[in-house]
Amino acid sequence: MKINKKTIINVIIAVGVYAVVQGLISGGMLSRQMTSLIIPICVYVMMAVSLCLVVGFLGELSLGHAGFMSVGAYSGALFLTHTELPQLPAVLIALLIGGSAAAVFGLIIGVPVLRLKGDYLAIVTLGFGEIIKSIINFMTPITGGAKGLSKIPLYTTYRNFTFVFILTVVVVLLVSNIVRSRHGRAITSIRDNYIAAEAAGIPVSRYKIMTFVIAAFFAGVAGVVYAGNIGILKPVNFDYNTSIEILVMVVLGGMGNIKGSIVAAVILTALPEVLRGAADYRMLLYSIVLIALMLFNNSPIKRAFMDRRNMRQAGRLQKEGE
Repeated sequence: MKINKKTIINVIIAVGVYAVVQGLISGGMLSRQMTSLIIPICVYVMMAVSLCLVVGFLGELSLGHAGFMSVGAYSGALFLTHTELPQLPAVLIALLIGGSAAAVFGLIIGVPVLRLKGDYLAIVTLGFGEIIKSIINFMTPITGGAKGLSKIPLYTTYRNFTFVFILTVVVVLLVSNIVRSRHGRAITSIRDNYIAAEAAGIPVSRYKIMTFVIAAFFAGVAGVVYAGNIGILKPVNFDYNTSIEILVMVVLGGMGNIKGSIVAAVILTALPEVLRGAADYRMLLYSIVLIALMLFNNSPIKRAFMDRRNMRQAGRLQKEGE
């Protein structure tokens, strides 16, 4: 596999970010509140990147991503609370169980739902998230119902930042490679022109379901990390507000922009805590930052930068084709 300059730069950035955060943790330079945000930031990065695959690259509006997260969180947490395996194997198996359970639900929901488009799809996926929450409330003997599922082993706290960071980087790399692959080009062609993609022989339905299932799998994995970080799960943590919050990260980061989704996830997760000292003005400042980010996304400066980047990518692809 050919390693290009862009990949090397991304690896250097990832290593640099890890070194800085680990240094701040080891040196005790982060407050208790900021330290507690490290794992949630990684969780929301995985959620935003996985949703970006559906909303940004496939072009389908989904408002039920928190539902897949809850399926993965409860599935993985139930395994962790009953297993006697050592920590690392238990976490790895829980991640696989949580991701697979969410992927199964993604397949079940995706087959009938992805026949819809636009607002209809958004409404149905939103209803799916609420149905999942109701099912969790109903299954009280297993899930704890509204009281929550407690006594979950804290296996993915900030003390295990290295493992969670590596997992986050792996998720981002996998999604990035999917987008750059032949399948990714087929997915983006469906977003750009559904009829033309179908006329070109691309199995549109299969690719839409595949994308939905992959995104659900990564959301389930993020849910397991979330469960292992807070130690107690409640259905209210996965309501439609959570899905909309993740969607806002994707939109603010730029539709179809993985790096932008990562930056937006970091900012929007840390911002409420950063503004905590502002007291009554916290929500006002939070809203101003959201507006500023949206204005920057639509600014001529960013559009010019994106045009230059697309031209460079087109030229590189042309050279590789020759």
